[in-house]
Amino acid sequence: MKDFLIYKYLLCSFFLASFTIGCNSKGNNSDIAYIGGEIINPKNKKITLYNTKGKVADTFTLDTNNRFLHKIENLQPGLYSIRHGGEYQMVLLEPNDSIMFRLNTYDFDGSLVFTGKGAKKNNYLIKTYLTNEKEAKKLNTYAQREPEDFDNFIEKRRLSRLNEFEAFLENNDETPFFQSIIEANINYNAYADKEIYPFAYFGNNKLVHIKDLPENFYNYRTTVDYNANHLSNFFSYNRFLFFHIDNLALKAFYDKNPFHSKFDRHSAEYNKAKLDIIDSLVEDETIKNNLLKYKARDYISYNHSEAEAQEMLDYYLEKSTDDEHKTYMNDLMASLRLLRKGNPLPDLTVVNYDDKETALSSIITKPTIIYFWTSNRKSQYRNSHYKVKELKSKFDNMDFISVNINDNDDEFWKNIIKQYDFPTTCEYKFKNSKKAQQTLALNYLNKAIIVDETGHILHPNANIYNSEFDILLSELLEEQKKHSIK
Repeated sequence: MKDFLIYKYLLCSFFLASFTIGCNSKGNNSDIAYIGGEIINPKNKKITLYNTKGKVADTFTLDTNNRFLHKIENLQPGLYSIRHGGEYQMVLLEPNDSIMFRLNTYDFDGSLVFTGKGAKKNNYLIKTYLTNEKEAKKLNTYAQREPEDFDNFIEKRRLSRLNEFEAFLENNDETPFFQSIIEANINYNAYADKEIYPFAYFGNNKLVHIKDLPENFYNYRTTVDYNANHLSNFFSYNRFLFFHIDNLALKAFYDKNPFHSKFDRHSAEYNKAKLDIIDSLVEDETIKNNLLKYKARDYISYNHSEAEAQEMLDYYLEKSTDDEHKTYMNDLMASLRLLRKGNPLPDLTVVNYDDKETALSSIITKPTIIYFWTSNRKSQYRNSHYKVKELKSKFDNMDFISVNINDNDDEFWKNIIKQYDFPTTCEYKFKNSKKAQQTLALNYLNKAIIVDETGHILHPNANIYNSEFDILLSELLEEQKKHSIK
């Protein structure tokens, strides 16, 4: 085993040396960069590179050794992303970079390591990303602190990370652009936590107390750049903007309503206020259109009447200037229209564990919950199956169908099922994942569809993790039983 590891190390070192020499031999062209890498346990053979605008720049195929090498001409410095098997990773590219990465899909983020010219800055970027991820998981705990204590904690943590970055720069000569990216990552991650805080601390029923937060709690808002185009597809920036808009709309709600008014995050008034705020604050079309799309989608995808959803769609269409987004939203509306309660389940083909194709509707013989999972999120697919196991013990008169939404090679899907001993008789994947996700409006992984024994929809958008899901399911089954008797 040790000899094998040494062999693998030497092989990768040789590849990197060849890669670097090849890049250098091309000359010092200021608008060219190279990116290459090796993927261990690939989910398929495709790699997609997205440009700084989040648009597909190129798609290429892994070779027989699961490697690739790509030259980018006319490089626009900025944040690119690499996608493979439904997962993606940001890469910061600047002129003359020649970056190689190596990762194992079984631990996509944790195993990722960059080498070559431009590697240090990307390894540091990965480090800050993983740190943000760990902090986000602890936010519910942090957010139970009193406002002053929480404010001090977040600020102390932010300054500590900025000081750590300054120490890194003392020993590494990096560009001002890279410095601005890391500082934005640190700052906007902290600001996002503060925007989320009132929703986590007060909860929906007591959000009126947002007016009691310390006067300087949101002082940083004067420094916010709503048009930072170079951050338009950067997670920490968008995370901040999403919750910031929610927060500003909350203030707008209480400006128009008495402070004792009951707050409803799904109300048309509150959600229209979000679109108004985006339209007034953001000038950059990429950022504005993205925010408008996702905020409108949140409302439209919820269990509103068709008239309410259409009203919000029309309100969105008046403000968006992105034709591609508008088409997407109109298609979403059409899909949701077919998923109304009482409609038959759309005709989709699924593939079972034994590679047999069948119509999804044909495997439904009694009231059924159809739930979905992705191979890319271990906690999600484990939790969903554990939750369903619990539900099975309570509702033994129901079937549960598990559907994987990925278009990866079947081997990857089956390995997860084997590893966790999921019952293979209930496991399926879509034959055409992209079409199925659009048809079923699968924008959220926690979504489940409940149907009766004939395959007609009882609930198109249930959440099995909701604290009141058992009550909802019992009521639906009782209602369906009474309807059958009649």
